[in-house]
Amino acid sequence: MGFLKRRIEDSGSGPTTFISATTKIVGTITGKGPYVFCGTVEGNCDVDGPATLAPGGKWQGTMRATDIVVAGTVQGDVMAKQRVEIAGTARITGSLSGNSIAVAEGAVIEGEIKITSGAPPVKFEEKRHG
Repeated sequence: MGFLKRRIEDSGSGPTTFISATTKIVGTITGKGPYVFCGTVEGNCDVDGPATLAPGGKWQGTMRATDIVVAGTVQGDVMAKQRVEIAGTARITGSLSGNSIAVAEGAVIEGEIKITSGAPPVKFEEKRHG
């Protein structure tokens, strides 16, 4: 029997791909496994695994992954097959969709929120930093 991790970032398996804060990627990103984006992305991703946009990270395009954590700025849509976690530092202009969505106090979302499971969004206060 499986169990649900408290945070999406705790659920990754295998090596994590890190994109540094000084890196800018233009284009489409595909892959498998956990990804952490600290820099700037202009394009779309379709990741089989968790994807995290770190605080200070900027994304212009569509983020698609199994699970998604947004702590940076997104101009585009955020679409998770499973869970979406929006940190208090997040600024999103675009729609969110996922099986479950948790939004921290302080996050700014300008767009539609669609929860595919039908459950209401969960509001939380950030307790852990980092």
